[in-house]
Formats: sequence, structure tokens, C-alpha cells
Amino acid sequence: VQLQASGGGLVQAGGSLRLSCKLSGRTFVGSNMAWFRRAPGKEREFVAALRWAGVSPYYTDSVRDRFVISRDNSKNTVFLQMNNLKPEDTGAYYCASNRIWRPGLYSYQGQYDSWGQGTQVTVSS
Repeated sequence: VQLQASGGGLVQAGGSLRLSCKLSGRTFVGSNMAWFRRAPGKEREFVAALRWAGVSPYYTDSVRDRFVISRDNSKNTVFLQMNNLKPEDTGAYYCASNRIWRPGLYSYQGQYDSWGQGTQVTVSS
């Protein structure tokens, strides 16, 4: 199983970026997808998750109403549209996947068995 993340970059505060993550080696339909991030000097944290059916997205409070997670099953790809970016959104963003959805545990890293390599997002003030 491989996850290839892309779309990171340098953007000014208030700007937007769209991250992509393509899954290969496993059927995309039936795979739950998530995004995590690691800010400089901090632990990796949950950002957003989306079940394989593409309904009921989940977000951490700090990105709710600014970020949107979506998926295109025809392209085996999950997206993270990030709007109104803030300097505190800076970090390496990782996509993750699993096949078993455990209610209430979607924000725990241990629930995911496959991880991408990360794509860097830098937001300047």
C-alpha cells in the first residue's frame, strides 16, 4: 500500500492550498482516509478524516470551517482544501488510510495502517 501526498507549498496568511493524496496497492473504495500534520517542534496531530462512503467528514476544531476533506473514488485520491490559512497551520501534512472504521477513534494515529511521506505547508504572516 502506498500513499503519495502532494500540493504543499509556501503561502501567505489568508491564502489557500489544496493537498492531494493518491492511494495505490489497495482498493480505494472501502478505504477510510485522514490527514494529520506535524508542526515544528510538536507532535503529529489529527486534522481531518473521511470514511470510505464520503459522508460525515470529521475535523479538528482549529480547522473546522476553513478546511474541507473530500475524495474522488475514480482517481483513488483524497483532497484537503485549506482556506484562510494561518501561520499556525504550518507543518508537514501526512495522509493516512485504514479499512476498519472505529467510531470515536478516527483521530488516533494508531487507527491507521498506511501513511504517506508528508508534504510541507508553510504559511507566512
